Amino acid sequence: MALFGVPHVLAGVDARLLFAGVFAVLLTASARPLGDVRARPLLVLAASPLVALPMAVGGDDLPVIGLVCMGLALAARGRPGTAGLAVGAAATLKATAWPAPPVCLALCLAPTAARGAARRYAPAAAAVIAAGVPPPALADPSAMAAHVLRFPLGLADVASPADSPLPGHLLAGLGPFGHTLALTALAAAAVAMAASLVVRPPRGPRAAADRLALGLTLATALMPASRWGYLVYPAVLALWARLAAAPRRPAPRPAAASREENDLCRVA
Repeated sequence: MALFGVPHVLAGVDARLLFAGVFAVLLTASARPLGDVRARPLLVLAASPLVALPMAVGGDDLPVIGLVCMGLALAARGRPGTAGLAVGAAATLKATAWPAPPVCLALCLAPTAARGAARRYAPAAAAVIAAGVPPPALADPSAMAAHVLRFPLGLADVASPADSPLPGHLLAGLGPFGHTLALTALAAAAVAMAASLVVRPPRGPRAAADRLALGLTLATALMPASRWGYLVYPAVLALWARLAAAPRRPAPRPAAASREENDLCRVA
């Protein structure tokens, strides 16, 4: 939010316009590495109520989702270095994107990936994360830990005003035992997702997006401090994977041309 708020301070540009514009550009451009530019359905997705609501009220998650989609598309089409830059930038912008780098790494390690893809992906992603995450952590370690770790885990002194009645929040409301149970379930889900990436790595952008969507859904549901709005991540990822890589239907052949071909066949 600080990064996208700079133009507002300098020129009065509403940060929501930047969130929406960057998201639309990234979402549309993410279809290019997949070999087919399907701009219309992706822009329809951007205009759907699923995205329009967070876009109108803030939308700071949307550029993060766009970068994740771009990273998965680039990794799936043999551009792991650029994919690492995109996914690393997403993870630097917001902690909700932290599950994306390991999923993208698993995609680069899949049997169908280009040889050496992981060796090109990992340094690029690590370099961006190393450049973006440590500075605020070094400037104020306690604030970084409070906002990024303790707050979503329900361990901060301040409760979230946007808490939603999701399973993790409901369990945490039962007291210390319920809070521990919620954290245990969250850790078990994280271990299970990590094991699935090792045992059965995703073999394409759709499989990777679905795996990441599943992991983010579990995290949103089980975090003690969570809200419905975070479900925009798995929803957009699942729909993007089906719209961006969907094959085009062949254009219908003109009737006149078909009659001419039939006539030629009869003559032959």
